[in-house]
Amino acid sequence: MTTGTHRIAILEDMTIYNALAQKANFMEALQECQELEIDLSHVAEIDTAGFQLLLLTKREAAQQNKKARIVAHSPAVREVLDFFNMAAGFGDPLVIPAREQA
Repeated sequence: MTTGTHRIAILEDMTIYNALAQKANFMEALQECQELEIDLSHVAEIDTAGFQLLLLTKREAAQQNKKARIVAHSPAVREVLDFFNMAAGFGDPLVIPAREQA
């Protein structure tokens, strides 16, 4: 049964070492809701496996007529999105905390 919005916070790195377990968590969470909010504010490291997982989650949500949004980006996540020129492609607002600006 799917409910409204579900929020998950990723506390570990989004690297190849964690990708399989994180994929299972993301897909399970997506099955349980209509909108999945992903908080990546604590992600210290993200590699291409982590980036691909975000793409997969967005694609799976779209195929199921659901939404998956990144609601908080760590500096590492913002850097990877910039590197791949995908910030606009993901469609999620990039909020930079005031303590990081300047």
